[in-house]
Amino acid sequence: MSDMLQDKAVPALDIAPRAKPSNYPEPFASRVAGRTKRALGDAFGLQTFGVNLTELAPGGASALLHRHSKQDEMIYILQGRPTLRTEHGEQVLSPGMCAGFPAGGVAHHLINRTDEPVLYLEVGDRTPGDEGSYPEDDLKAVLIDGAWAFTRKDGTPYG
Repeated sequence: MSDMLQDKAVPALDIAPRAKPSNYPEPFASRVAGRTKRALGDAFGLQTFGVNLTELAPGGASALLHRHSKQDEMIYILQGRPTLRTEHGEQVLSPGMCAGFPAGGVAHHLINRTDEPVLYLEVGDRTPGDEGSYPEDDLKAVLIDGAWAFTRKDGTPYG
């Protein structure tokens, strides 16, 4: 984190993308290869919630279909027309639309099925002990000291 950003505003696109595109282990990381995140909240030293400016290339996905045990999430579409996919169906979103996902709620993710890039803001809290569950994949995530640790659903490690 740079101290310079704590007392001034900057263009969001000037904040470098995350060096590591995904925390998922393989074979899951390659499924979100078309995603680029700029951790805006981290650049300003935010501790209790995160804000990402995320771009999905055509064919890209925001994440695996997932839900959080303790973290609330919200998205706001800036550009493009992603498909919001949940356990209950799909909806095409457009700029200016938003969606929220309370902790323990419906599993969700975005998919870019268009030929144009999608740009959106995602906001989530950083509640310690949060867990991510993935109804379609043999994957479990636990937030430990601010970092995600991934295992199979039975607790066996990947790799």
